[in-house]
Amino acid sequence: MRPTMEAARPRIEAATPPGGSQPDPPRVAWRKHMRQCVLDAARDLTCEAGWDRVSLLAVAARAGVSRPSVYKEFGNRAGLGRALVVRETRQFLAGVADALYPGVPDTHACLRVAILYVLQEADHQPLIRAVITAARQGSDSLLPYLTARADPIFDAGHTLVRGWLATRYPEQDADALQMAADVIVRMTISHLILPADEQHLTAERLATAALKLLQ
Repeated sequence: MRPTMEAARPRIEAATPPGGSQPDPPRVAWRKHMRQCVLDAARDLTCEAGWDRVSLLAVAARAGVSRPSVYKEFGNRAGLGRALVVRETRQFLAGVADALYPGVPDTHACLRVAILYVLQEADHQPLIRAVITAARQGSDSLLPYLTARADPIFDAGHTLVRGWLATRYPEQDADALQMAADVIVRMTISHLILPADEQHLTAERLATAALKLLQ
């Protein structure tokens, strides 16, 4: 079963405030529902045809809302693409967090399991699979949201891995942890797009290479 946002740890997304929450006012509830419908429609259309062929008009029609409503919520097509990848990848990272925390006692084995999860689960996540498939064929405008250093998706993965490394190597300096996390995230993404070896072997090699930086 694909991890839900409710299953994500605090390092992925803040937990619900203690004591529960009051029901949203009707206008807020409608906006949240509309937003999810639009993102679902954008995801489905991207999986069917690729992001390059997705228009806001088509997304609005699939979601059953007006195009001005989509513009008002997301700003433009790029804003919609960014929101889509953020949502899907946060759900994906929740599964990575589950692999790392608490994880197996052996640090190398734990990291290998988490990297292997990424490599294997990407094949089962429709949107991520669609983006990666398009990238392997040469072009997809959603790819930068998965790979750009300044993007929240990269930062979320980097923060997750760096935080986990700090729990395993509490005596290491910040620069070493930063570098190791950077290597793990960048190399894993690289192997998603251009796989070089069998997935188990890739996970083993990436874990070994990254942890050598902390020895």
